[in-house]
Amino acid sequence: MAFSSNSSGGAMADINVTPLVDVMLVLLIIFMVTAPMASYQIQIDLPQPSINPPEQPKDPPKPIRLRIDGNGQLFWDGSPLPTAALHPQLQIEATRDPQPTLELETDGETRYEVLADVLSTAKNAGMEKIGFVETM
Repeated sequence: MAFSSNSSGGAMADINVTPLVDVMLVLLIIFMVTAPMASYQIQIDLPQPSINPPEQPKDPPKPIRLRIDGNGQLFWDGSPLPTAALHPQLQIEATRDPQPTLELETDGETRYEVLADVLSTAKNAGMEKIGFVETM
């Protein structure tokens, strides 16, 4: 019975490949899962340039500045506006020809739900030109 006991105390020259194999198998599984996702095409409708661009009005109406503060209070061109009066006011402005631009300005503390409600109200009132104003 010949057993080698490596009792000489020297360093072993063998490399432990088990961690390397484990890492390679994990990477193989990750690539197998992500590769099919990268091969699907995503359809995006990009705007196309028009041959006849719309005519810009020579005298555009003054834009409407709607500010939303951190408490959800609305200000129409600087004056306070109740939330219930927003929809009728926007319907009146939506019927004007040409339609003015609605510029939304929000405070940094404004909740997203309030902004989303104002946007949906403007959309339902018929406003087509809506812009966002950056506050300094």
